[in-house]
Amino acid sequence: MNYRMLELIAPPETAKEARTFVEEEEVLGVWSDNLEDGCSILRILVDANRTEALTDALTEKFSHIEGFRIMLLEVQATLPQPKEEAEEEDEEDSQEEKDEQEKKFTARISREELYADVASGSELNTVFIGLVFLSTLVAGVGLVRDDVAVIIGSMVIAPLLGPNVSMALSVTLGDLDLGWKSLKTNIAGLLASFALAFVMGLVMHVDLESQQLINKTNVNWGDITIALAAGSAGVLAFTRGVPAAIVGVMVAVALLPPLVNVGLLLGAGYMNLAIGSIILTTTNLICINLAGILTFLVQGIQPRSWWEVEKAKKATRIAIGIWIALLAILAIIIWYWNLFVNPL
Repeated sequence: MNYRMLELIAPPETAKEARTFVEEEEVLGVWSDNLEDGCSILRILVDANRTEALTDALTEKFSHIEGFRIMLLEVQATLPQPKEEAEEEDEEDSQEEKDEQEKKFTARISREELYADVASGSELNTVFIGLVFLSTLVAGVGLVRDDVAVIIGSMVIAPLLGPNVSMALSVTLGDLDLGWKSLKTNIAGLLASFALAFVMGLVMHVDLESQQLINKTNVNWGDITIALAAGSAGVLAFTRGVPAAIVGVMVAVALLPPLVNVGLLLGAGYMNLAIGSIILTTTNLICINLAGILTFLVQGIQPRSWWEVEKAKKATRIAIGIWIALLAILAIIIWYWNLFVNPL
């Protein structure tokens, strides 16, 4: 079981009222204390999947109070283990009331925690570029040597997972600032990886006997399936609190090796083969983002305010329409390429 600690800071009267409100909810523990600056702190232990409903309710009720703030902390362990109250069936409760109660809770981490995790992965800095360079170097050597283990090693780094997931989240929430930030980071990462791979193609002997190298020049319907699954898995990793590196391998297998392949082949002068890798890379990029948006929607991710929800719905419809249209165009290109052009 995953737990979260909510720390609510507010004036004493507000904290007292909040405690009364919280004790009526299904929480695992509540503690309060007075701070030196005249404010009070209320600590609430709650299941991770109940965090969003509780924070939304508290924010709606008390956010207008000056000095009100909620901080969300991850609880690694707690002893003794909290005893969850046994669910007793009440014959007087209707099925509709039970269903309505269940809708309050989500089988994922809260919106705020998700946003913080995803936004941090979309930051463009020297560490991100450094990880892109390292993963590109390892992937390039693995492709040239036809070494699957080395290629997998490059994917464990998974630097491109963060900006792609944050792009999907920005669309789902209608967050324009996060969207531009994620787009710039994604473009910078893609260009940095391509540039380094191109230089590697110029200085290294690119052997077309490498099966891994040739495999990344062929694109078919199976590759679309893999990319869609990778995008969905990447989003689920964040919404369920799974370590990103675990699922990042799946996203990387659909994005990083084909991109590096493009640079290697262009650097070595194999233009026709590089076109196949370009098609594969573009297809995977579209599928990952499309699957990410759809998975966020299925998970019930949306803004808190109703007016932001309407804006987010509009942005989501536009983005899904664009991605599907681009995917349809690429599907036609893939069909034509494999039937009439593919040199292999």
